Amino acid sequence: MTQVLCVAGARPNFMKIAPVMAALAETGIAAQLLHTGQHYDAAMSDSFFADLGIPPPDHHLEVGSGSHAVQTAEVMKRFEPVLESVQPQAVLVVGDVNSTIACALVAAKRGVRVIHVEAGLRSYDRSMPEEINRVLTDQISDLLFTTEKSALANLQREGIDPARVEFVGNVMIDTLHRNLERAVPAERTLGTALPQYAVLTLHRPSNVDHRETLGALLDVVGEINRRLPVVMPLHPRTRGNIEKFGFTAKLDGLHVLPPVGYLEMLGLMRDARLVLTDSGGIQEETTALGVPCLTLRDNTERPITLSEGTNTLVGPDPAAIRAAFEEVMAGSGKAGRIPEYWDGRAAMRIAHTLKGWLPMQKGTHALSAARVVG
Repeated sequence: MTQVLCVAGARPNFMKIAPVMAALAETGIAAQLLHTGQHYDAAMSDSFFADLGIPPPDHHLEVGSGSHAVQTAEVMKRFEPVLESVQPQAVLVVGDVNSTIACALVAAKRGVRVIHVEAGLRSYDRSMPEEINRVLTDQISDLLFTTEKSALANLQREGIDPARVEFVGNVMIDTLHRNLERAVPAERTLGTALPQYAVLTLHRPSNVDHRETLGALLDVVGEINRRLPVVMPLHPRTRGNIEKFGFTAKLDGLHVLPPVGYLEMLGLMRDARLVLTDSGGIQEETTALGVPCLTLRDNTERPITLSEGTNTLVGPDPAAIRAAFEEVMAGSGKAGRIPEYWDGRAAMRIAHTLKGWLPMQKGTHALSAARVVG
């Protein structure tokens, strides 16, 4: 009997599901893995599974791309017969992508318990599709695992019973700890040695879908590149808009790369002087690595990276980016510290909690009996 059906759909999910699958196996919890195919680049998806040691998925929905509505609906349509066939005790979803809310909705409506890993994070920006996914998934989840203590207050404000919530730490950092020694050196990825460099990732619609915003960001990145070489793994969406807006020349002089695998990206971040990003996960990874991070957004759902980590919010404002860059170059950027439970054992805390929770009936939340410290 399958106890837990684990769901992964897009690239950010893979780093979160890898340690969870390993911990469930180690603690004897019978689990199956379902890949929705929301991340539809087969080569990149396969490389992440291989790099992270994730077992081949037991089920693959092969959903592919589409609008948010089309993609979410297609995942729901294809997931329901799998759920009916497997009949797990619970469905475990991670993060905040369309696959997360789609599978959680199907499970909840069929009376199957939902477990949400990385619950309670909030940017309080409802223009972000991910924020909608987070809020709705948390509302219908039976068990919510959080990465930072402030998430509990977010959930309580939304009427969620604290008895359903467990603070376990950050599974993405489990993956980082497990793979840091295997990270591909930057020199090998770049094909050349750079004594110092910055890494830039840019993909959010608010930054790359608007001509003026994207143009201003690329201009200030060009200024930085004249002082500190900038390495840019280029997201397909960003590349398409750069070409559409006629900005290709703004990439001149940058070290532009195609999308890279997890081990290559980990090596690039580990050896960087500075990272500039609009990614949520990279804010966490740079904090764990102790690398200064400038987040090109006006808000973040990961506030602990600001209060305890190495992250600084600068938005897409060129003046704020320049000022924060100067601080880093002067050696006065954030040093940060490692947040509580970002110690590589979050997935094992999840597995030990589930060991006591799974036999209980739906609606029972006696977490205290299953809690594991450390």
